[in-house]
Amino acid sequence: MLPQLFVNYKLKSVAHLPWRAFMYKAFNTFIDDMFAFIITMPTAHRVACFRDDVVFLIYLYQRYLYPVDRTRVNEYGEAFDEVPNGKPTDAQKSVESKKNE
Repeated sequence: MLPQLFVNYKLKSVAHLPWRAFMYKAFNTFIDDMFAFIITMPTAHRVACFRDDVVFLIYLYQRYLYPVDRTRVNEYGEAFDEVPNGKPTDAQKSVESKKNE
């Protein structure tokens, strides 16, 4: 998940990681923590599990810090909400022109 933090910071958005994928990563982090406590393992692996927790907490902070822009066009040319002035954005126009070709 560490590269995801850099992508979020660069784009100042978390819209490119859907909530469902985020929950899968959260569940995986939780399972790793449980095994780190239950099973005897090297200390380095336990530290790595807790490092993942720190990364996860930073990602939660980024989700709070960078709200999802619902007017931003995704890779399929769709936006969740309409643009406030009702006019399509340049990205939407280019996607629509590609569809018409």
